Amino acid sequence: MPSLTVINARNFTMKTTHLVFVAVTLFTLSSCTYVRLTPEGENVAVLTQSEMASCNRTGTTTVEVLDKVVINRNPERVALELRTLARNRAADRGDAIVASSEVGDGEQSFVIYRCRD
Repeated sequence: MPSLTVINARNFTMKTTHLVFVAVTLFTLSSCTYVRLTPEGENVAVLTQSEMASCNRTGTTTVEVLDKVVINRNPERVALELRTLARNRAADRGDAIVASSEVGDGEQSFVIYRCRD
């Protein structure tokens, strides 16, 4: 009988350790940055509409990232990743972007401009 109790205690400890590992992994994944700024994207500025007077509109882009990984991700981090992804995508068509929508469900639209010759 005592050996049965030891086995159950060992199983409980292993299950608890596994649950803690899964919880820590999910928390870490939910706070990670998945989008990296490319060298080309570094040349694209994030501006406001009032700063675009001398710029030419060259197109639009809509970008999307995960806003939930089991739990909702930090809204500021999601917005930062969306801007970074938009800068990367706009690099071949312009040198500035302006948000044209609010962040919603991990998605945002941007207008692309060329301000420099």
